[in-house]
Amino acid sequence: MKITDVKPFVVDCYRTNLIFVKIYTDEGLSGVGEGTLEYKEFAFLGALEHIKTYLIGKNPLHIEQHFHQIYRDAYWRGGAVLMSALSAVEMALWDILGKFLNVPVYQLLGGKVNDKARIYVNGWFSGAREPAEFAQKAGEAVKRGITALKWDPFGQAYLNISNAALDKALRCIAAVRETVGDQVDLLIEGHGRFNIPTGIQIAKELEPFKPMFFEEPTPPDSLEALKAVKDASPVAIAAGERLYTRWDYRPFFDLQPADYIQPDVSHAGGIMELKKIAAEAECRYIPFAPHNPSGPVANAATLQLAANCPNFCILEIMYSDVAWRGEITNESLIYQDSSIMIPDRPGLGIEINEEACLKHPYQPHTLRHYDGTLTDIRPANTMFYF
Repeated sequence: MKITDVKPFVVDCYRTNLIFVKIYTDEGLSGVGEGTLEYKEFAFLGALEHIKTYLIGKNPLHIEQHFHQIYRDAYWRGGAVLMSALSAVEMALWDILGKFLNVPVYQLLGGKVNDKARIYVNGWFSGAREPAEFAQKAGEAVKRGITALKWDPFGQAYLNISNAALDKALRCIAAVRETVGDQVDLLIEGHGRFNIPTGIQIAKELEPFKPMFFEEPTPPDSLEALKAVKDASPVAIAAGERLYTRWDYRPFFDLQPADYIQPDVSHAGGIMELKKIAAEAECRYIPFAPHNPSGPVANAATLQLAANCPNFCILEIMYSDVAWRGEITNESLIYQDSSIMIPDRPGLGIEINEEACLKHPYQPHTLRHYDGTLTDIRPANTMFYF
């Protein structure tokens, strides 16, 4: 079996563009992956063209060999662009292998240790601005069976935060906590916003609300800054979505600057790379909580890891999405007890609809984290709920 083509599909989803990759073979088998790289889609496509040149004519079943040679021969190793393109390709190769052997990918990794993946939801807050609006939307989500909610309440803050902005953020968290009660987990997102003293101050202010964790309190450039916040924090710290490969994670594990790791299957190198990172965390009794706010193919791949990793803890998903999410793939998820059941279909268990993808082509989108529009993630009145 030989690879005959590698095609990207860039699909607008309002807040960003999803990037799917499909690999075709001369025996009719194909595989899909996802490398959604927010706001850097053109860079991704350029990196994928280089990888395609290597892949054409190769046997798709030699996954470890292809990962090694693509990574090695890049010379300028690592980083978000190369690793996102390589992640999508690696996922697609696992999908082909699973279909070739007629088993789900988790079976190729050693089988199930989990039948389902507990979830926490992102995006439930779409359009909210004031604490009361967040509380109302949180209540609606909990009525749908959600037991864990994540959001960033910190407005436009960067490095520092004013007393007024911090007060509003704390009132927002208090309103949500009062609405949903003590049985729902709250996960507070920092988006790498704050310097060390501000991160410590916020972590201490969060303690009365008993969050599951405070995510990415400091910018990703300094693990030492993250550790300084963790060491002074009375609440658990989560981080790692902007680390790429096991080599980036090595100093992370040496320093242990967070209580939860959050590698992203679309950026850190794909399925086997996350398996290796999770195994390293398992040796240190660090929970594996994959970053997963992207599209349906990345979600399908991450579910395979949730099935297989003993230290898997909780999975991020987007609670609401554009109306056409249900058209661009055949995604079919079963929710039970605040969890997603692990599917048993061969490969990743998902296919893209190429024609539907082409109906929603690339649209330019920019980062919203510091301009006051962070919650504008969906067009009005076009919610698609899971």
